[in-house]
Amino acid sequence: MDDLVHDLAAFITAAPTPYHAAAEGARRLEEAGFTEQDLAGPWDGGSGGRYLQRDGTLLAWFVPETAAPDTPMRIFAAHTDSPTLKVKPVPDTGRGGWRQVAVEVYGGPLWNSWLDRDLGLAGRLALYDGSTVLVDVHRPLLRVPQLAIHLDRQVNQGLTLDAQQHLLPIWGLGAPAEGDLLEFLASEAGIDPDEIAAHDLVVHDVNPPALLGEEEELLAAPRLDNLVSVHAGIGALLAAAARDLDVIPVFVGFDHEETGSESATGAAGPLLETVLTKVAGGFDARGAAFAGSRCLSVDVTHAAHPNYLENHDPGHRSLPNHGPTLKVNANQRYATDAPGAAAWQRACRDAGVPTQVFVGKNTVPCGTTVGPIVATRLGIRTVDVGIPVLSMHSARELCGVRDPAHLAAAATAFLSDPI
Repeated sequence: MDDLVHDLAAFITAAPTPYHAAAEGARRLEEAGFTEQDLAGPWDGGSGGRYLQRDGTLLAWFVPETAAPDTPMRIFAAHTDSPTLKVKPVPDTGRGGWRQVAVEVYGGPLWNSWLDRDLGLAGRLALYDGSTVLVDVHRPLLRVPQLAIHLDRQVNQGLTLDAQQHLLPIWGLGAPAEGDLLEFLASEAGIDPDEIAAHDLVVHDVNPPALLGEEEELLAAPRLDNLVSVHAGIGALLAAAARDLDVIPVFVGFDHEETGSESATGAAGPLLETVLTKVAGGFDARGAAFAGSRCLSVDVTHAAHPNYLENHDPGHRSLPNHGPTLKVNANQRYATDAPGAAAWQRACRDAGVPTQVFVGKNTVPCGTTVGPIVATRLGIRTVDVGIPVLSMHSARELCGVRDPAHLAAAATAFLSDPI
């Protein structure tokens, strides 16, 4: 368990953006013997492990030697992106003698959690020759400074932030000059700044993941939503691939979940359906395969907050280190139904893992996941689960140290389940 938590921390540190998360996942899969499949090239339908990386989305699957066209699949679906601040196309700005970076809000972050933090900058640079280069400035570079209390005496009665005015990070003194930031990033990446045609860049907290509490039973880290699930899913796929299987285990980490999944590489796009159709042996063969398949949609859930217990349903609270949580919603914000819940309970029993159930309070609307999207698009029975965290969508979140291992073990059982 200690080794897994430290490996999770290393994975999170290596993955400040969806592009880095997909690249790090691909590296781990290749290290385990998986080979890359080019969607535009000839399709390798033989047995063994394959992976496909497209932008910030990663898919991987393992075909047993005994697989047939109607072999059902067991899918682990997560997402690689996290709420953050994204750099605008023209990044250089500032006023009052300060150099700043123009940003816009990505997803639904807790804005105040980004104040007064040491921030790095990471993402990808798109070059004129059609290639992309990953870049990660993993050291204090930026900061979004809060106004001193002496200049806002009412701040503790309610902080109000304007995303256009108050969330711009500073990165130095002087007058802003067009091209400064990209020239700096080109130097970091070892490329010619004149070759940069465009960029996808976000800020990230550079403080490393850390164990917390007297017994060190908690893990504080950025991007637990949802890299903890991506890490568990890759580990579960590799563990399932080492077993004698009657099913085809699949992992997918989608980008753009935090903005609604409506993109070419999001859960609402065609990528997963295209790959699964090919894995099943074509459109004519996929009907039987899909009918017997199941999907585990894995995203973090809300831990019961001791300072705000009134925001939780009293009979369906989740606590860290009590096992991953089954997520249920009558209005299909989560895709779980009774047969799907039974499959999850069976996986937890087989793995010897505790589990909990989360249902939102009737007066507090819950979020949603990729689960209902996958179920709607593919017609595959889907169940929603995730480990409980505090401070969801903060720049830094909190989970139990036992739950990542519990999740990986239960997911391995789910990906291997022939029933």
